[in-house]
Amino acid sequence: MSGLNEQQREAVIHIDSPLLVLAGAGSGKTRVITEKIAWMIDRGHYGASEIAAITFTNKAAREMRQRIGKRLKRGQGEGLTICTFHSLGWQILKDEPEACERRKGLSILDQHGSADLVRELLPSGAKNDMVYAVQVGIGRYKDAGLLPGQALAAAQTEADARSAEIYRDYSDRLAALNAVDFDDLIALPARMLEDPVIRTRWRRRLQYLLVDEYQDTSAAQYRLLRQLTGDVGAMTAVGDDDQSIYGWRGARPENLAGLAEDYPNLKVVKLEQNYRSTAKILQAANAVIRCNPHDFEKQLWSQLGPGDDLQVVEYGDEADEAEGVVRDMLGQWHGGQVRWADCAVLYRSNQQARAIEQQLREHAVPYVVSGGPSWFDAREIRDGLSFLRLLVNPEDNPAFMRVVNTPRRGVGSGALARLATYADACRKSLFEAAVDDLFQNELPLPAARGLRGFTNMLIDFNHRLNDQPLGEVFTELLDHIGYIDWLGEQDDEPRRTERRARNLKDLGGWIGRLADDCKTTEELITRVALAAGPDDDRFDGADMVRLMTLHAAKGLEFKRVWLIGCEEGLLPHQRSIDDDQIEEERRLMYVGITRAERALSISYCRSRKRGGERSACEPSRFLEELPEEVIQWPARHGARETSREDAKANLAAMKALLGG
Repeated sequence: MSGLNEQQREAVIHIDSPLLVLAGAGSGKTRVITEKIAWMIDRGHYGASEIAAITFTNKAAREMRQRIGKRLKRGQGEGLTICTFHSLGWQILKDEPEACERRKGLSILDQHGSADLVRELLPSGAKNDMVYAVQVGIGRYKDAGLLPGQALAAAQTEADARSAEIYRDYSDRLAALNAVDFDDLIALPARMLEDPVIRTRWRRRLQYLLVDEYQDTSAAQYRLLRQLTGDVGAMTAVGDDDQSIYGWRGARPENLAGLAEDYPNLKVVKLEQNYRSTAKILQAANAVIRCNPHDFEKQLWSQLGPGDDLQVVEYGDEADEAEGVVRDMLGQWHGGQVRWADCAVLYRSNQQARAIEQQLREHAVPYVVSGGPSWFDAREIRDGLSFLRLLVNPEDNPAFMRVVNTPRRGVGSGALARLATYADACRKSLFEAAVDDLFQNELPLPAARGLRGFTNMLIDFNHRLNDQPLGEVFTELLDHIGYIDWLGEQDDEPRRTERRARNLKDLGGWIGRLADDCKTTEELITRVALAAGPDDDRFDGADMVRLMTLHAAKGLEFKRVWLIGCEEGLLPHQRSIDDDQIEEERRLMYVGITRAERALSISYCRSRKRGGERSACEPSRFLEELPEEVIQWPARHGARETSREDAKANLAAMKALLGG
């Protein structure tokens, strides 16, 4: 408990009633959670196996697990649950599959597999926008707890009715595949726990819950937690309504206020001391977020001194902005004020990274882009993971469907359709149906031969797991089927094939590291299925500038931050302006400001190219909310900005100084 401030200590030792910890940015909330777990175990209030700490990302769960491991004595944390919402839901589903009309050995359909299934159910030629819209619609129905029939009855528009009809067929197809999608990992357990027998069993198993980032919980996640905690409310919820920035994926900051309604004896503790940023940065953040309505008021403060004024810089266009930011960054790096890893460029939309990237490349500055397409989106990674899952569980139906004909082995769509129908009728997995002699006799010889070769290969390599590590067997399987050579035959560009080969090598290395970290093969496959991606922390510790969206930056901190593109229509985004969702955009601005530890520059342009056309820009309304006493904004007072010619000359001189 040493080193905790008064409010942190109060949050740690309170267990007599439900607790809401309003944890401002940089206020030490993770330490409060880990100290509270250790305190409850040390004092004998709960055994480790009776406690669950629930986070939103795998990375946060790993970090919390590492911290609590250092805090507890050897063996003291045996049985402690630290996981994401989706991991917890998966545990409930795996333990009780019959309660949601599934069988043992069920599997998880990822977002790509879900989209493919929706596409199959839509009319031929359906565009990606329609597929995505229906996916989102189905997700909303599940989040609201609506079954397909209820969704159809509640439909108010033609688009709603179409999504509801697809939802019904989609649910039937998932059940036939003995699979669940990511939305089911929350919605199904929440429904299962309505059964008093199942609910009692899980409440006895998890007697105290600690929930991080509570402001990001969805309606389904809130229902799941209410089922687990009941009226007693043995829980600590940690959150910050000012950092709720995921409304587009179902987050409901009002869930914080809902706690007070559901638990009249709720205790609220505010963590307002910030250990990250200087006072002027916090003064700016407080001023901006104060413009939003609040159920809970709080005011961040710091003992780190006043710090430097925030810089608000006007540029002519995005090229000027990129040159100015990189010039500033080079100057500070050359002066020994920062390492590259101390620097971050934050923005609202991924497209804004391009101009910054060009400048960083031109001046040989190492950088990494976060918040863009996932490493997991690559075709070779998705194929590789399907083979991996089949190695461990040949009855994984979605994985089987994805790679049974990869590379081509004569099993066409007609044969697969007949296989799925036969498996469903017999209540068998696709693998079990495929090895059935009666079924194989009904197929054309090439398809039967291809299926037999595929299933025999799975059996052979599955047996090798008895004597060899999983990562080694996985690599041997890919070599056996000639996967890389097959990719090369599909690609016109040798460079792309080389990149895919590197990706698969990285995948093999990641699987090997996971295998060392997991006690069982089942645990490894679960972590693979639920992973946000091994690239989440690939560059941790590397001396590289970070470029990332404001959404991706949440939870991170940097000594020096450049927040670019603060213009009307960009931040706040035009879509949010049109939909009257300014409050969430203001929270994004607040998140961006509070990522900075020592220095913050905010910039905007007079014009910017959008959709191929250049248009005039206005400074973001959020800039007017910054207190004048903590900012320097020369353009507001008519000061001349640096011209592009001057900027280029300055950059050239800087490059010469650096020996470029």
